[in-house]
Amino acid sequence: MKDYGKDLFRGTAVYYAAYRPVYPETLLHLLHDRFFLDGSQTVIDLGCGPGDLALRLADHCREVIGVDQEQEMLDVARMLQRKKRKENVSWVHGTVEEYLNQFHRMNVVTIAKAFHWMDRAGTLDSLYEFVVPGGGVAVIDDYEPDKAATEWQETFNEVVRRWYGPTRRAGNTTYSHPEITHEQIIEQSAFDLEVYELPEVTIRWDIPSIIGNHYSTSFGKKQYLGEDAHLFEEEVKAALGSCGMYEERRRVSVKIGRKQGKRGSR
Repeated sequence: MKDYGKDLFRGTAVYYAAYRPVYPETLLHLLHDRFFLDGSQTVIDLGCGPGDLALRLADHCREVIGVDQEQEMLDVARMLQRKKRKENVSWVHGTVEEYLNQFHRMNVVTIAKAFHWMDRAGTLDSLYEFVVPGGGVAVIDDYEPDKAATEWQETFNEVVRRWYGPTRRAGNTTYSHPEITHEQIIEQSAFDLEVYELPEVTIRWDIPSIIGNHYSTSFGKKQYLGEDAHLFEEEVKAALGSCGMYEERRRVSVKIGRKQGKRGSR
């Protein structure tokens, strides 16, 4: 596994919180139903970012703990927590290994659009001992490698390549999506695999949100552009034109690794 370093998402937290699409409510329903969430469970959200999913899970659990390596993400998460007044959510700065050293037991672990950054097999091996029987790990993603880009996405991507280059930077190194799928990794682990596809949703973008979402990514950091960021933004606006709104269809999938045993909250 590549060492991306500790600054993979440094400088992206504000954009992440403001411009990343939120997960559909159907995701919360699925997690509630598949893990029998009744307000008595402990849920860990690994790679929690600015905390959107963790805060939304708070109404369904006794305790939610968000874990992330980027302190800026947790600072934003705490700010959002104060606004939403969710008292049963706490935050841990560090890695899953550092968290597990505190010997916590957990009912559910959620990993939303973060599993690909991890040592996936090692993470599942580490978690298995601490997940209660009947609980599990929910890997949440919207990666669709065979999905064709829309016309406006192709246009935007061309501008991005001109400014950022053809190689996708990621922290200390570069990134390419793993060849072994998340499903295969879970199947090779001690967990039992369950796969769920949520209904497609339509995401509507305007030019500021397209740019902001790009700045929220590890490879699209605004600081990579330096003083020329405004020139990049002007080129995006010129390339996309002024049609107002741009649509994208997106589907979220959930790969659950279930620890066999009695199902329930304890």
